[in-house]
Amino acid sequence: MRYVIIGNSAAAVGCIEGIRQHDKENELLLIAEEPYHTYSRPAISYLLAGETTKERMKYRADGFYRKMGCTTLLGKTAAGIDAAKKRVLLEDGEAVAYEKLLIATGSRPFIPNIEGLNSVEKKYTFMSLQDAEALDSALKADSRVLIMGAGLIGLKCAEGIAHKVRQIDVVDLADRILPSILEPEAAALVQRHIEREGIRFHLSDGVTSFDRNTAVLSSEKKLSFDVLVIAVGVRPNVEIAEKAGIEVKKGIVTDASCQTSRQDIYAAGDCTESHDITTDTDRPLALLPNAYMQGECAGVNMAGGSKSYDKAMPMNAIGFFGLHMITAGSYAGERFVHREGESYKLLVRRDGVLKGFVLIGDVARAGIYTALIRERTPLESIDYELIKQKPQLMAFSRTERMKKLGGAEK
Repeated sequence: MRYVIIGNSAAAVGCIEGIRQHDKENELLLIAEEPYHTYSRPAISYLLAGETTKERMKYRADGFYRKMGCTTLLGKTAAGIDAAKKRVLLEDGEAVAYEKLLIATGSRPFIPNIEGLNSVEKKYTFMSLQDAEALDSALKADSRVLIMGAGLIGLKCAEGIAHKVRQIDVVDLADRILPSILEPEAAALVQRHIEREGIRFHLSDGVTSFDRNTAVLSSEKKLSFDVLVIAVGVRPNVEIAEKAGIEVKKGIVTDASCQTSRQDIYAAGDCTESHDITTDTDRPLALLPNAYMQGECAGVNMAGGSKSYDKAMPMNAIGFFGLHMITAGSYAGERFVHREGESYKLLVRRDGVLKGFVLIGDVARAGIYTALIRERTPLESIDYELIKQKPQLMAFSRTERMKKLGGAEK
């Protein structure tokens, strides 16, 4: 038996650990295009900010692969899958046989087709360690940086480089920052906080063309810059699956066991679709916690165990310049909003259960809200009025409190 994994981020790590829960002996081989030890991609902004190091960015300790009995082919590109012969074909011509395969190829930055973009000499994306190092080498103390995209990636980039440069402008077509996770009131609060750091926003506006170091916006405004960062979204890396005849929609399609439409081929992470339990829809959820859980589920099932990936939802725990926030789920339903200074809370209920929340500033004990969503806990079974004000176990029955604390009612 040989397990093969394509990829080396959270989903791949989850798969390795899932396999080794049930199979300590059989061969395990990992193929990854990047030459690095597994690392946490969300930490690249903290590396540029000087708040972490490459060593601390590692997603697992140095001895991880050896401890797990995992052979690595780092810096190798998987070019194709021969599903009939059960082989992964590498770009250098080598072929690697497998009995069970995981595709964890992640996602890549989306590069828009904008007139004159090729005339921009210093342009970068911001998703990998290599991206971060390339950007860092281009920055100077008097650099003017233009960031396309006011989403999570663009704003984390802004935070990471703010102390290194003279000026940062952020442009986005949306009418607010973080449009995928924040409603207008919450977005305005976070925007004001970030603007205090000197970052300038140009919202409801987009770049229509470039002329070297000048961007022309749809509003006809012109912005001069020295360095461009493109952070307008990501696309799942599904091409290797498509060429192998695996079903792909917005991402690679998998079942609850994380198996694809081809026998013995599994998929996990940003390259796949997940079933969002808060909206009852299938879509990519490019989030590290989901990637790990999906990878672990795949690994358990690849090794003959039984596990289901059936509690996925969008969730983000993030902060900007000391202001922390946690968001989860969807926001369609009956809303409870509480705001005090820079603290903001939104809870959304629908069909008798909690469907989503936003916490900004005070994020203590957010895990209780997350558990309510994942477990689809009927709100009539708890003291929801107490939960709305402050998440605490006393809102649950004694039996439920004991379950959550790992015990049982006596």
